[in-house]
Amino acid sequence: MPTTQTRTEKRSVMRPVNRFLERWVPSALTFAIVLTLVVAVLAMTLTRTNPVDVVKGWGDGLAGLLAFMTQMCLILLLGYMLANTRPVRRLLAWLARVPSSPAAAYVFVFIVAALASLITWGLGLIVGTLLAREIAVQARERGMKVHFPLLVAAGYSGFVVWHMGYSGSGPLTAATPDSFLAPSLGGEVVPVSQTTFSTWNMLAALGVMIVCALLFFLIRPREGDPVYELPAQVGSERVEEVDERVETPADRIDASRVLTLVLGAGLVAYLVVHFVQGGTLTLDIVNWSFLALILLLVRSPFELIHLTKQAASNVGEILLQFPLYAGILGIMTSSGLIQLFSDAFVSIATPTTFGVLALLSAGIVNFFVPSGGGQFAVQGPIMLDAANQLGVDPSIAIMAVAYGDQWTNMIQPFWALPVLAIAGLKMRDILGYTFVTLLGSGVVMAAALFLVSL
Repeated sequence: MPTTQTRTEKRSVMRPVNRFLERWVPSALTFAIVLTLVVAVLAMTLTRTNPVDVVKGWGDGLAGLLAFMTQMCLILLLGYMLANTRPVRRLLAWLARVPSSPAAAYVFVFIVAALASLITWGLGLIVGTLLAREIAVQARERGMKVHFPLLVAAGYSGFVVWHMGYSGSGPLTAATPDSFLAPSLGGEVVPVSQTTFSTWNMLAALGVMIVCALLFFLIRPREGDPVYELPAQVGSERVEEVDERVETPADRIDASRVLTLVLGAGLVAYLVVHFVQGGTLTLDIVNWSFLALILLLVRSPFELIHLTKQAASNVGEILLQFPLYAGILGIMTSSGLIQLFSDAFVSIATPTTFGVLALLSAGIVNFFVPSGGGQFAVQGPIMLDAANQLGVDPSIAIMAVAYGDQWTNMIQPFWALPVLAIAGLKMRDILGYTFVTLLGSGVVMAAALFLVSL
């Protein structure tokens, strides 16, 4: 990002925070490694666990989330693939023509990104950024000045509601039989009708969207303010051409749409049977529903392979971190740290304040465990145990951790990495705007948890 930031940004109270983040915030992988060491030290300091026990608990736990790790990485992989299918990209190009003014553009990008994030977080992350680029390109062609960093911030801010929607890893894990949360739930499940699709959560999601959309309208550059437009040499993010040269009988098979259509139709049939026979929504069902949609939208196995290769580069770093989170959970479980932290939380919380305090604690933990799935592995059992001791409905504990995770994503750079790579910006370029999203969404989510706890 060039240094031509707006004067407003340079006078912003966020400038010290930007400088601190640039100098001191390491990679998300480093966070996971440091947290492992911190938890190991805490286990040996606060419990009667010796170094050998810590190493054994850590090693035994490393493989504890392998199935969950695959499920979460598939969500990101499939979301990226879906966002880059030709029909979706054509839809984004059409949507980019909708806003007729800069103010409308900022609000529109946020709303579209939020709706996409409610469908699946992997889709929301990519769609918001691609739409921001497409709008910036079309605005430049129409002579309409839009502030590109604010457009990108609006797209990324849509991610603030992802855990309230269809792909929320916490609620889906709690609804999945034999998940790692099952022991904390007494072997039972919490159906998504009590979490994701509860009236209070859907109203909270709507409230967050309304408040944040209003904030983007209010913080837009006014007439006379400097505006950083998309550079003239940068075009919209076009779909790369797929190499579909047909030279052999095998190529003809790979270029045929029949195979992907048949497989997609088969998955749709399975999903229909699953729900008709009383099946519930789980992480696996979410993944199969998006895979079915992708199979129906792509033109051939050639295109499917091409999209997979593009998406795979976004999964590697995240894939490596899940065993570390599982190891952390292993240390906390074997040493008794989970029970210790749970008792400490119970000592300061009441049934009424539990939800808000759990939100705040989850927001802090998210800085060190930026993956929603990894955070639930570490913090979910603690909060569920505390909720049980206080007599709080487990659905409140689940959504409080979910809210906290999505909340501080607005100032935690991990999930912004693919967004910033597509946009060609740095975290400091959008942080002032996403901090506003943090404030507005935090108020709404805390209010929802407080009211539902009354």
